[in-house]
Amino acid sequence: MSLSELRVFGRSGTPISPLTLGTMNFGEGTGSPGAPTGAEESIRIIHAALDAGITAIDTADVYSQGESEQVVGRALRGRRDDVFLATKFHGQMSPNPAHSGNSRRWITQAVEGSLRRLQTDRIDLYQAHRPDYNTDVLETITTLNDLIRQGKILYYGTSVFTPAQLVEAQWLATTNHLIPPLGNQVPYSMLVRGNERDVLPIAQQYGLGVLAYGPLAGGWLSGSFVLESGKPPTRVHTLPGRYDISGPSSERKLLAADSLARLADKLELSLVDLAVGFALTHPAISSVIIGPRSEEHLSAYLRAADVRLGESVLDAIDDLVPPGTNFVERDAGAIVPSIEFAELRRR
Repeated sequence: MSLSELRVFGRSGTPISPLTLGTMNFGEGTGSPGAPTGAEESIRIIHAALDAGITAIDTADVYSQGESEQVVGRALRGRRDDVFLATKFHGQMSPNPAHSGNSRRWITQAVEGSLRRLQTDRIDLYQAHRPDYNTDVLETITTLNDLIRQGKILYYGTSVFTPAQLVEAQWLATTNHLIPPLGNQVPYSMLVRGNERDVLPIAQQYGLGVLAYGPLAGGWLSGSFVLESGKPPTRVHTLPGRYDISGPSSERKLLAADSLARLADKLELSLVDLAVGFALTHPAISSVIIGPRSEEHLSAYLRAADVRLGESVLDAIDDLVPPGTNFVERDAGAIVPSIEFAELRRR
């Protein structure tokens, strides 16, 4: 798969590159561990990605509390029309809890903030970053439908919605004569395959474009986390629940990651090559979101875009991590309330 081999985003007819540049790591970095990449280096990464053939960028208002969008807006001056620009709403944007969620009141404020920070007159894909269990879904999609009519967004989508929520949104839009959601964003990697069971088939059924994030499983497949190293992924301090290797599920995940690293070595590929090549293979995936922190990271991702995995390699991956497998519940991107809160399961 080459970056020049564009894919159509769902039923939109819009071609985008097989890799999307994710900007969660971009902001006004301080240089300290875990801090966002600084603005100037972030802009250099964005320009290098566009020059290499990437045509899609994904960000969110909550990334570095708006700084990521600001950096993207600066980087796209003079190049905006060449980019499929996606951003997201939902996350809390101030100490005020009313500045979050999927309500009409917040969405109409949030979109104006994103347009201003991105220095653009429209957003190509506006996504609900997470479900909002306090807001009626019809209110959310009616508001997003109105934003399309106003020309502020071109399409809208969701992120880590459950299969039932995806179908509900399509049904509500159709029965209320609204424009239905066009996209869905999901975690997908060799270690996080649960969405193969239902979310990805549903996306294909309804013609949804799918942006797959986390091809390296948050660092588990970066190549630096194998049994001999004894070192956890770099994000262990920011997301400790996902990187605690003391539990049996995480131990199995660690063993699988090590086995995948050994498979990559046998194939004379980097683990990044194998991971990105795998994520690009699923027919439901429109584009894989990559999240480089440096130009060196970007170069590794770009090389991986040219990797083609044969049937025997995909079979070997299936043997190590069976289709539909998630080792840890939180790897799905979010834990639904009925699982997370015990009181919802008990009388």
